[in-house]
Amino acid sequence: MKNKLTELDVDFIGGQGPLTKSEEQAISEFIKAQKFLKAKRQIHKTKTSQRKKTLA
Repeated sequence: MKNKLTELDVDFIGGQGPLTKSEEQAISEFIKAQKFLKAKRQIHKTKTSQRKKTLA
């Protein structure tokens, strides 16, 4: 029986060692920008005109 799950050692991104402070800051800013864009897009999606209900 083959074991499909293999445990990986993922302490570092890309296997290059720890990130520098400038790299960490760049990644942090990128993630914040992506979250902002996602929230902005979601606001536009939720704004819809509402129909008035009429009794017939």
